[in-house]
Amino acid sequence: MILGPQTIAVFGDRECPPRVDTVVIGGGVIGVYAALTLAEAGQRVALVEKGQIAGEQSSRNWGWCRAAGRDPREFDLARESLRLWRTMNERVGGDTGFATCGTLYAARDEAAVAHNRAWIAEAAGAGIHGEMVEGAALEALLPGDAARPAIGMYCATDGRAEPQRAVPLMAQAARALGVTILTDCAARGIDVAGGRVLGVVTERGTIAADAVVVAGGVWTRRILADLGIALPQLPVRASVARTQPFPADAGPMPNFWDGTLGIRRRADGGFTVANGHLNAIPVIPASFRHMGLYRHLLGMEWRHIRLKFGSDFLREWRDGAPVPLDRPSPYETVRVLDPQPDAAYLARAFALLRRRYPALATARPVQTWAGFIDATPDTVPVISPVAAIGGLVVATGFSGHGFGAGPAGGHLAADLVLGRAPIVDPTPFRLQRYFDGTMPLPVYGV
Repeated sequence: MILGPQTIAVFGDRECPPRVDTVVIGGGVIGVYAALTLAEAGQRVALVEKGQIAGEQSSRNWGWCRAAGRDPREFDLARESLRLWRTMNERVGGDTGFATCGTLYAARDEAAVAHNRAWIAEAAGAGIHGEMVEGAALEALLPGDAARPAIGMYCATDGRAEPQRAVPLMAQAARALGVTILTDCAARGIDVAGGRVLGVVTERGTIAADAVVVAGGVWTRRILADLGIALPQLPVRASVARTQPFPADAGPMPNFWDGTLGIRRRADGGFTVANGHLNAIPVIPASFRHMGLYRHLLGMEWRHIRLKFGSDFLREWRDGAPVPLDRPSPYETVRVLDPQPDAAYLARAFALLRRRYPALATARPVQTWAGFIDATPDTVPVISPVAAIGGLVVATGFSGHGFGAGPAGGHLAADLVLGRAPIVDPTPFRLQRYFDGTMPLPVYGV
């Protein structure tokens, strides 16, 4: 078995530029798309990544590009991201694997049906079409399913893409527009004076800049903590596998979620398979610090999570203190977070897949991997200027939705840097909502 996702290699530039307009910290989908958008606007941009482009969650997710099931605050973000995904191949000059395939959520009881009908009515107001499907229409979407649900919610305009290809292709397009891409180059910290950013100190030297976008995924909380900024964000470990190829008429046609089973077709003919029911949450020092903000989410998700005690707590405890910027940082110690997948969680998903789809009875995991989702208390991202530090923009906390929503999320971060009309209203994504009493309760889980 081959372990871990293999991405298209993006080889970094050797030299740090002495000055740019904006430094982007983080080489995932949000940071890369922000850099691409800034470069298209004529900015000089440097992207700093401690490991490799799309090395962490941006290559380890399910590959869904969906509006289905989104929190109402994310409706505009999801709709605009799908619009951007539909022209992504032309924009980056390569095949990201994007295809419109639809997303289907099974509804196994009356409560789920009522919930989905309410979501469809609310989403329609944002220009997102969903419908309840059953009978022959549902059978056509789930051919050969031995335990097909009687009804489900379907968004036909949703899509899928290949995470291991899409983000590196975006990075190559950004480089073609002049973006300096520094891989294996940690940003040790952000240089701040007089209440605004001056630049970024990297392990290869300092880059002066008027603006900094922090899009570091699960690392963002630590980056901001070094500046005295509290960000409630905790990691959730999710495990994924892919199968060998199958005929085009075998298995579910759309992205499909039904309790334990989360599955999508891949461009290579196989399926990406995950346990859509269980995730692991490493217990770290920040878990206790932010527990109050997460109590509602934990109340929603307690059946679907397993707390894990171990090395993550010890590492965060040991490396939690700020490090002088002229010394090696914790970001240089862990170039790529590569957690072990939860084999038992994946085994349950594969056992269910084989039972339900006789045509997939020989399905096996030819690759398995895990990644850390950057989860916020309300499962809605933070895409926001930091009021206390001029020129600093944060884009993080996409809570498992980041790959699909990444284009609009990165675009919005760039809009905030540029001070231009934003692609969507940034108000729901304000950092201050966690501290000023305006945070709505979570609607959906991670």
